[in-house]
Amino acid sequence: MQPTHIEHIGIAVTSLDEAIPFFETLLGTKCYAIEEVTDQKVRTAFVRCGQTKIELLEPTCPESTIASFIEKNNGRGGMHHIAFAVEGIEDHLAEAKAAGIRLIDEKPRSGAEGLSIAFLHPKSTFGVLTELCENRNKQ
Repeated sequence: MQPTHIEHIGIAVTSLDEAIPFFETLLGTKCYAIEEVTDQKVRTAFVRCGQTKIELLEPTCPESTIASFIEKNNGRGGMHHIAFAVEGIEDHLAEAKAAGIRLIDEKPRSGAEGLSIAFLHPKSTFGVLTELCENRNKQ
């Protein structure tokens, strides 16, 4: 497996309205996209830090995995995942599975910004929820 770069770092927040101004100030740049990913029950906002994106994740309902993550972290959220850009996401998933890495997603699904995404289980990745992303628009 050979990712091309860190695509983004996901941070769970209780409120995009509160988090966006903080990250804009911290990084000296503006949020460039806000999007709801309905099937994941989340609203996302993106801010750039150099070539890497910071993805802020706000749950849209209590059943969201992001809501559960925030609840487990004393209601404060925090770093949720790291995402790596790959080409040929299906091949990377097969390679990970063959190497004994536990997959959350056996097949890619749709994510924010039109990416194909799949998650590797943190029990197989030293406690770090790891996301693989492929830009479908580049194919």
